[in-house]
Amino acid sequence: MTKNAVTFARQMKRTILILCSLLLALTGVRAQNATSSPSSRFGYGEMNDNAPTAYRGMGGVATGMRRNSAINSAQPASYTVCDSVTFMFDLAGSGLWTRYQDSNGHRNRANGNLECVTLQFPIWKQHIAFSAGVLPYSSVGYNFALTGTEAGYDYTINYEGEGGITNVYAGLGFNILNWFAFGANAYFMFGDVTNGIHLTFDNSKLHESLMYQNMTVRSFRFRYGAQLFHTFADRHEVVLGGVFENRQKLRGSFVQYELNTLDSVLVKDDGFQLPLYYSAGFSYCYDNRLLIAADYSSHLWSEARYFGTAGSLHNRSSINFGVEYRHNPMSRDYAQRMFWRLGASVHQSYVRQTGAQDFTLTLGLGFPLRTSASHFNLALEYDHRRAAAQLTENNLRLTVNIAVAENWFFKRKL
Repeated sequence: MTKNAVTFARQMKRTILILCSLLLALTGVRAQNATSSPSSRFGYGEMNDNAPTAYRGMGGVATGMRRNSAINSAQPASYTVCDSVTFMFDLAGSGLWTRYQDSNGHRNRANGNLECVTLQFPIWKQHIAFSAGVLPYSSVGYNFALTGTEAGYDYTINYEGEGGITNVYAGLGFNILNWFAFGANAYFMFGDVTNGIHLTFDNSKLHESLMYQNMTVRSFRFRYGAQLFHTFADRHEVVLGGVFENRQKLRGSFVQYELNTLDSVLVKDDGFQLPLYYSAGFSYCYDNRLLIAADYSSHLWSEARYFGTAGSLHNRSSINFGVEYRHNPMSRDYAQRMFWRLGASVHQSYVRQTGAQDFTLTLGLGFPLRTSASHFNLALEYDHRRAAAQLTENNLRLTVNIAVAENWFFKRKL
């Protein structure tokens, strides 16, 4: 067997392995609940911004990030940063520990989830690049009860929900000039979200009440991104980036069923929209050692229809900031080639009922593999959330990621 045949066979095996990973991700991202927060019962659940693990350790910055060590699916213009012979593959999973506290006491919950499976490779030199993968869009998962007394009767209200919405995306990035790139992602969104409220009384003569809601999503959306970039004096690299999504219809169906009245209501796809979204960011890198980045983004949820009307949701704005440092990328000392990351972010919930404010601190580590340009990344995020109902959530999330980069398209000379 010739060297070219051996190389082709290896590439086919790798391709089959990656396709299998993408298929597993389709079920894995949907099957696991990434949250147990009571706040996820509102809206479409808890949102995921889909920053790669390396950038999550930097506060979740993404719009102005243009690095060849991570697949930045949040900014399609960044795909062309990969060289003309490199195939990249990214797999990440996370574990979440949460402490909930209110006037009645506290409780702890643990969750695990497959975060993403993405790939990226060049199509034509450094002018056109392609990326695809599976990403979570939102997550729902809660189960709690409230008790009280009304008109002398004791009652219990049980709240329970599960599900989420998943993204399968494909995107292209284009380098038009040596200092300008743009790109676009197309997403297919699918999933089911179920919410239930069950009211029971201690007095058996009183009838129980049950309200059940189910949302099924099968829809497309599109994202566009652009970046301006330049290197000064071979040491100073500056990137300015922007991302935009137009307000789009969310296709699917919604069914609500009430046990006490035996009525059901069907709301079709004209009652729900995804918001207009925009983001602006920058990054500055010195000598491929020190990286500083910041983002501002906004989802205009108040202008999007939800249950047929606009204004029931709240605009969600985020500010993200992060730094990354490695002492010497070319050193033989492994510790000097490691990535050290720190970041913070602030954002408000898009759900008016909770009024939740989120403040997040992040730490990250990147471990370069000795034999390739691949990396093993860790991101630790501490998130503090305080809702209007005096419920406090403290989240500690650990995300683990392997980012593989190999020269698949290099032609060996015989």
